[in-house]
Amino acid sequence: MDLTSLVNSIQEFKGVTRKGTISNVTDLLSDVYNISGDVCLDFGDDASAIDIGNNQVILLAADGIWGQLLQFDPFWAGYCAVLVNVNDIAAMGGKPIAMVDILAVDNEKTCEEVIKGIKCGCEKFKVPMVGGHFHPDADYTSIDVAIVGIANKDKIISSSGANVGDKVLVSIDLDGKFYDEETKLNWDTTFDKDPILVRDQIRVMNKIAEEKLPSAGKDISNPGILGTLEMLLEASNVGAIVDLEKIPKNEDIPWEVWLKAYPGAGFVLTAPSENCQEIIDNLEKYNLTTKVVGDVINEKILYLENKNQKVVVFKQDENPVLKFNQIN
Repeated sequence: MDLTSLVNSIQEFKGVTRKGTISNVTDLLSDVYNISGDVCLDFGDDASAIDIGNNQVILLAADGIWGQLLQFDPFWAGYCAVLVNVNDIAAMGGKPIAMVDILAVDNEKTCEEVIKGIKCGCEKFKVPMVGGHFHPDADYTSIDVAIVGIANKDKIISSSGANVGDKVLVSIDLDGKFYDEETKLNWDTTFDKDPILVRDQIRVMNKIAEEKLPSAGKDISNPGILGTLEMLLEASNVGAIVDLEKIPKNEDIPWEVWLKAYPGAGFVLTAPSENCQEIIDNLEKYNLTTKVVGDVINEKILYLENKNQKVVVFKQDENPVLKFNQIN
């Protein structure tokens, strides 16, 4: 395998490159991100955390769905709008409470399909959609969802907690299929699964958070496995060395496709070595194949190695995925 070509493909992947423009927004908001003084975590985490007293925080996140997915399959776009938000709260070790949406449509058929997808997602994850805003006469279609969760303040899994010497773990439900065989972006592991198992995959993240087993974590999202890990490393101001062959993978999927896929249930974590087996034991009870894939290092670089090859994937001072560490 040509590791350099694989890494180049990841660096040029749209799921990675489109993250670079986030700083255009966050830079403008840097003066007000903690204007209340109650914000514990903000830009760079899967959800922001707001202190509400009694050692508890409200977790607040929002996600918009790519327009190309809405055009391809409005039902699936609605379902994924729920899925990605629930995963954001799970990645923080929190409990999802409720969602609101903003829906704009230019025709009734699309509207009906999106809402059917949202309803299906709410039923699957048992998280209610309690309100929002509707534009029935727009000249475009879009769906955006925000979610609220809750967690104990001292037991959040943040993106910024990785420490030099920690191990890197990747956890993915390998039992799935690509929802669209042409784009091969959505590795669906939830739609056909027993809702109890799907909900348990969310709850177990809360369990390992309550036991303070991981030092950091994120759900695997649009930038894929390595792009998501890089975002965690940037938030923590550290780097990592990852062994390609140790990453859990469906054996039928090529590496270039697998590393870019958006899994229905998948997380990157860091943890002290003495906690790793307990994390693995907890997650694998619920069909989340979990492996130690590398080490956190002081050098702010993500390396990928395979046999006798070792290649730089991201350097934080040259080609970071995100560019707003200065406000964290």
